[in-house]
Amino acid sequence: MPNMLRHTLTAITLALLAAPISLMAEDDVATKEITPAPQGQLPLQALRNFADVFNQIRLSYVEEVDDKTLLENAIRGMLSGLDPHSDYLDANSFEDLQNHTTGEFGGLGIEVGMENGFIKVVTPIDDTPAERAGIQTGDLIIQIDNKPIKGLNLQEAVALMRGPAGSKIVLTILRSGISAPFEVPLKRDVITVASVRSEVLEPGYGYIRISQFQSRTGQDLKKELAKLKAGRDELRGLVLDLRSNPGGLLQASVQVVNEFIDEGLIVYTEGRLPNAYSRFMASAKKPADDTPMVVLINGGSASASEIVAGALQDHRRAVIMGTRSFGKGSVQTVLPLSEDSAIKLTTARYFTPSGRSIQAQGIEPDIVVERARIEALTAGIEITEADLAGHLGRGDGKESTSVSRKAEKGGREDFAGGDNQLYEALNLLKGMYIMSKPKTAIVETETSIQ
Repeated sequence: MPNMLRHTLTAITLALLAAPISLMAEDDVATKEITPAPQGQLPLQALRNFADVFNQIRLSYVEEVDDKTLLENAIRGMLSGLDPHSDYLDANSFEDLQNHTTGEFGGLGIEVGMENGFIKVVTPIDDTPAERAGIQTGDLIIQIDNKPIKGLNLQEAVALMRGPAGSKIVLTILRSGISAPFEVPLKRDVITVASVRSEVLEPGYGYIRISQFQSRTGQDLKKELAKLKAGRDELRGLVLDLRSNPGGLLQASVQVVNEFIDEGLIVYTEGRLPNAYSRFMASAKKPADDTPMVVLINGGSASASEIVAGALQDHRRAVIMGTRSFGKGSVQTVLPLSEDSAIKLTTARYFTPSGRSIQAQGIEPDIVVERARIEALTAGIEITEADLAGHLGRGDGKESTSVSRKAEKGGREDFAGGDNQLYEALNLLKGMYIMSKPKTAIVETETSIQ
């Protein structure tokens, strides 16, 4: 048996190395072929050890396990040992990934990864059960329906979180700053992610939120931007919100940057294989939008979000505000093995136009603004000079009027539900607009000194 298995494994390995590979999805651009690197000597003793272990498990494990399951587990273990993003995709995982890139899938609406044997929340997706339940970036999921996560791999844990729309689930969460774990009840739903949405913050100032980079994100951005520009007021400034955006398709991020710059490099990738080296340039087919812009990022902004922020920062096209991004600067390529299975393999790193690697480093904002709760220190009646009896007049022939008033709402503690980062971004845009206005003519008066 070991000799037969050894020959089979060797044949499979050689076939995989020799076959052209089709690139399909996450954080890559289009289908193309990768030329394999020259084959090296296979480690025969290691393959013998593998075959022996395989045979011992088949013969001696307390319960019988079929060969297909053992081989899939071997592939899964081989990939998970490389980095947190390489993985084996069985039929269910492969289908989920395909649905994910089109914007509709089932579940709770959270991007997750593994950390120290627990599920770590990368980010909750906008307007999903997870986001509405208050799950936050950095939360550790330690139990699902009272079943401990420790010992399960990522796919097994994710499988426990899946289920029919409307079915209930309870997650046990461990959160930094809270001493004890707590339970969060949720109801599963069909997750349809609206990649791009927009609104008017104040007359003349627009807001665009990109929650994920999907196949239609570039087109949707154009529509939302045109909608803001078609409003009654001239668009003086724009906030592009990439906070807690976990990334998605690289091509979508390139399209977004291309909307705001006319020329130059957007991003480039480098890997071991010649075909992994790619450069993506801005297209000058039409004039780029030149609206003054602030881009918001945080620790949940990853991958394609970092490509956009890094490119706009390097081209000095936008002010980047918030906190340092996640730091996922690697490209995952989906390599189909059959019609219903594939591997997701890290094949390259990407770099900003100035040559910065984002991997494990992230994008440092131009202006650091931590998320905070702000409360007004003043309240009650405000008294001004015009309220004082016998106050001096304005000196221009016009009468002054009393402006005593109660302290009004509308400060940063009330703006956008207390979103101080968005409040600061809007203030910065207002300042940029004020400083860009033509200077007001100063009337000089002739005086003489006696």
